[in-house]
Amino acid sequence: MSTATVIVITIAVLAVAFAIFMYLQREKTRRLRSKFGPEYDRALDRHHDQRRAENDLLRRERRIEKLHIRELDSAERTRFSEAWRAEQARFVDQPREAVSRADRLVQDVMKVRGYPVGDFEQRAVDISVDHPAVVENYRAAHDIALRDASGTANTEDLRQAMVHYRALFEDLVEGPAHATPEPMKEVAK
Repeated sequence: MSTATVIVITIAVLAVAFAIFMYLQREKTRRLRSKFGPEYDRALDRHHDQRRAENDLLRRERRIEKLHIRELDSAERTRFSEAWRAEQARFVDQPREAVSRADRLVQDVMKVRGYPVGDFEQRAVDISVDHPAVVENYRAAHDIALRDASGTANTEDLRQAMVHYRALFEDLVEGPAHATPEPMKEVAK
């Protein structure tokens, strides 16, 4: 075989390998965008680099795969749903207490399902794998709860926090572990 033939074959093999690599990269991006939805964009904003953002999302998936996330059984769903209804009723007379207890109730559901319940950021990252659309509700509710703790949230803010907590709560209690939930909806004031 001549040197020119070897060079042409080498270039052809490299071109095919590069095309396969680019195809696999596009498919990985497509899959992650599809799975994580708005959380994909959030990761891009945070990392300012597509490769780093995608690696972060892949690390999240691997972490959750190692956990034993499970569905709630019927009795647990009923118990948690009744507790949620009680917190919603409490909101009328004690909005701050209801928001605080709603946050704890969401954490309790997460814990029973098998999610670690360490610091808030880790909880949000863990939830983002199986519940990427409603994790924004969780972040929004948490931000309002922090504002309330500093005395800057009003009753309407607290109502909005309950709406956000409810979206995540319902998805955690009723939704399958790997379901694609409804995106966060704005509530008219």
